[in-house]
Amino acid sequence: MSTRIAFLKGHGTENDFVIVPDPENTLDLTPAAVAALCDRRAGIGGDGVLHVVRSAAHPEARDMAGEAEWFMDYRNGDGSVAEMCGNGVRVFARYLQHAGHVGEGDLTVATRGGVKRVHIAKHDSGAGDVTVGMGRALLPEGEVTVGVGARSWPARNVNMGNPHAVAFVDDLAHAGDLYTAPPVGPEGTYPDGVNVEFVVDRAPGHVAMRADPSYRRLVALRGDVQEV
Repeated sequence: MSTRIAFLKGHGTENDFVIVPDPENTLDLTPAAVAALCDRRAGIGGDGVLHVVRSAAHPEARDMAGEAEWFMDYRNGDGSVAEMCGNGVRVFARYLQHAGHVGEGDLTVATRGGVKRVHIAKHDSGAGDVTVGMGRALLPEGEVTVGVGARSWPARNVNMGNPHAVAFVDDLAHAGDLYTAPPVGPEGTYPDGVNVEFVVDRAPGHVAMRADPSYRRLVALRGDVQEV
């Protein structure tokens, strides 16, 4: 039996998401259902699903309900559960504003990576910039390698509420087409999966980054952003 699900699409810095409003957490979003929604050929298409739930209605967020009314139950495009997504939080906040749940100014959003503080800037059109405080990056110890074909590079563990393996390379082309997940070692380092980024040092305070095709954009540290 099919189920009708209300949804919206949201875009943030070249990430796109299927937004599923479900304040009382009544939907059973199985991994297969999420993957079907995110399928770009047979479904709606998206990098992930933003399941919009009141914190008090979700067992993973009830202990955060005193700090944040809303919980971003984020799912990756393959249906797996994820702790956090920075662009996802921004789109999530914009949806809350669009739906009339919040206004301009500061708000908090519960995630599996903790409570994130978001700011919706005032704007005459009602669509001011949305920024999120991601918190300080954690740098867990341990040697990690990332490979593409016959090449491999040492990578740095970085945790922003979800895990990342960041490899510095000489040329972003070394990342290949990225349609196949790069192998990360040693085996078992990231039992729940990991985001992999390939980074080139462009200049002091300026780096360019590639991840998977949907994340093919840039990142900047104290400098200009360069799109790749």
